[in-house]
Amino acid sequence: MTKETHHASCIAIDGAGVMITGHSGSGKSDLALRLIDRGAVLISDDYVDLSLDHDQILLTAPAKIAGKIEIRSLGIFDYAHVSDIPLMLQVHLKPQPDRFPLDSQTETIMTIAIPTISINPLEASAPIKVEMALKRVLQRASGT
Repeated sequence: MTKETHHASCIAIDGAGVMITGHSGSGKSDLALRLIDRGAVLISDDYVDLSLDHDQILLTAPAKIAGKIEIRSLGIFDYAHVSDIPLMLQVHLKPQPDRFPLDSQTETIMTIAIPTISINPLEASAPIKVEMALKRVLQRASGT
């Protein structure tokens, strides 16, 4: 099984993994925390282990940080977390993403094309945008 570690925060929504990427201080943990507040579950904060398992990538926290999330200006907190969740969506954090991006953006990670969106994490609607993008990805995957 091929493995890689990425600088990202990851959450699961209904068993589907979302990997949030961006520069240090861009808001990865903050967006993950807002999604958790809306019902998502923590996979990993700051770094994540990716494992290629046949035709999917599984997301798991490195053992040293499993079940931990940084809340800026408050510190590190323990949180319930899940492991071995399939990566379904990648979210790039950008201060000014394209207004009308191409309809089917993907990025190849470990030989697999992963649906990818770019959003501004500081917008109040950022968590909703992630949920809507994931819903679209899952609908396309199921053919509905």
